[in-house]
Amino acid sequence: MKIAVCISGASGAIYAKRLIENLKEHELFIVISEIAKKIFKDEIGIEFDEFMINFKAKIYDNKDFSSPLASGSFKIDACVVVPCSVKSLSAIASGYAENLISRCADVCIKEKRKLILLVREMPFSSIHLENMLKLSNLGVTIMPPCPGFYYKPKTIEDLVDFVVGRILDQLSIENNLFKRWGW
Repeated sequence: MKIAVCISGASGAIYAKRLIENLKEHELFIVISEIAKKIFKDEIGIEFDEFMINFKAKIYDNKDFSSPLASGSFKIDACVVVPCSVKSLSAIASGYAENLISRCADVCIKEKRKLILLVREMPFSSIHLENMLKLSNLGVTIMPPCPGFYYKPKTIEDLVDFVVGRILDQLSIENNLFKRWGW
């Protein structure tokens, strides 16, 4: 699969890191904002570029509108914005493609491609909820990172793997990152 992973400036870099690790067999196109690079370093403990050395991926600056991701004629199978700040959510919901993250999402919407937003905020305001509803009504998958606890997670990694596993499920990618529901 050809998958765009867009990393916006919200807390939750660990989700992006783990998702990229689990998509290494796929053709990846990464877009990361400047603030997301700082958050990645702060939350993960290494520079984003240093982390990406181990992966084959095309990495684009968030201001690079010459990227193929900015065009509907460039086919990808899906885009995941992880984490998705409410600023990015707002831009995507209003069609305000001010950067490559919001443009890539905009292209997915107009081309009817899979778009998943891992919205990170708490609590949500009515504006946030209205933006999520608007996008959900357009076919966008809204996935605030809410792990399950029925499988008795023991570590932060267990909680992250639950969320990332559910993202992979939405992409129809087989995974065993978490214990599935069952008696």
